Amino acid sequence: MEKKQSVKRAMATYDFDKLIERRGTGAIKWDALEERFGNANLLPLWVADMDFETPPFIVEALKRRMEHPVFGYTATPEGYWTTVCQWIETHHDWKVRPEWLTYIPGIVKGIGMAINVFVKEDEKVIIQPPVYHPFRLVPFHNNREVVYNPLRQKPDGLYEMDFDNLEQVVDEKCCMLILSNPHNPAGVAWDRETLVRLADFCHRRNIIVVSDEIHGDMALWDNRHVPFASVSPEAEACSITFGAPSKTFNMAGIVSSYAVVPNDALRTRFYQWMEANELNWPTIFATIATQAAFQEGEPWRQEMLRYVEGNILFVEEYCRERIPQIRPIRPQASFLVWLDCRGLGLPQRELVSLFVDKAGLALNDGAMFGKEGEGFMRLNVGCPQSILREAMERLEGAIV
Repeated sequence: MEKKQSVKRAMATYDFDKLIERRGTGAIKWDALEERFGNANLLPLWVADMDFETPPFIVEALKRRMEHPVFGYTATPEGYWTTVCQWIETHHDWKVRPEWLTYIPGIVKGIGMAINVFVKEDEKVIIQPPVYHPFRLVPFHNNREVVYNPLRQKPDGLYEMDFDNLEQVVDEKCCMLILSNPHNPAGVAWDRETLVRLADFCHRRNIIVVSDEIHGDMALWDNRHVPFASVSPEAEACSITFGAPSKTFNMAGIVSSYAVVPNDALRTRFYQWMEANELNWPTIFATIATQAAFQEGEPWRQEMLRYVEGNILFVEEYCRERIPQIRPIRPQASFLVWLDCRGLGLPQRELVSLFVDKAGLALNDGAMFGKEGEGFMRLNVGCPQSILREAMERLEGAIV
């Protein structure tokens, strides 16, 4: 494996092996270790941003704008939404109209806004754990009841939707389902058949599907991302889709999210509320970074995905040969690997202590994604492989 990796990297244009010092920059992943884990010296493999340099063409685009000394109120650049539409159509075969789109100040914030616009306080929101924890926390802290439709794990480790359970848990008060597509943390790129079935179910019951597709541009190997709204007229009619270039191009600090709402009635209601509260104005750097990413970023994206694939293979091989008690679930999309640690036979608290206190590693506790995540940890492999190697050696040493 090492030989193949070195040949691939010698031909690469971008250096993903480069170590970037992020401490002292305010990076949550590095500078919040003491606050979140009680130890500032852990090796951080948790927060879902990558330790690779943000692509140089994005940095250069921002620098060019910063050469002008005034940063006043700025209109959305001409061609901005056309660029986003072209990217979505080219990569995901979904023809989006510019009028369907608007800027949102972050996807979690977008979920909160959609809940406040469409879900009354006595109504309910459905989630599918184990799933990204704000899917539960945002409706809960907005005083909406959360309904759980857990995913089922298959023998290969990947997950599938449980439609029988969905039928049982849904009642007339359920009016929104938050979909993780591709799924975080399980890494599933939902197939068209599953999404069509979900759309039919929700459309017949007047349930709005809010689809978080932030990892959609990070499908790995031969997998493809299928936008929920693209699979059928029913999906288009009941969907609110959120996307962003931030995960793919490692620029989460530049809030560059957008919403896509094809249905006229949903879009008018949602976008008018955002406009009334001035929540749909993109920041000056968001549009510049997005256009640079979507216009110039395909070669970088392809190299980054191949590097991430190599990192996933490295973790799989390391666990298979040296830590067989841990089973990495290969993601179909994203740089997040769901580690099945149940072979260690540890209660969740002891499992977390093994990683943090004994191995000196900061990963996401699987239980934060729901009780279905107990026995699991989430590993971020979006880093130089030398960091990943050190992490696996630490983990092996802690287990032996």
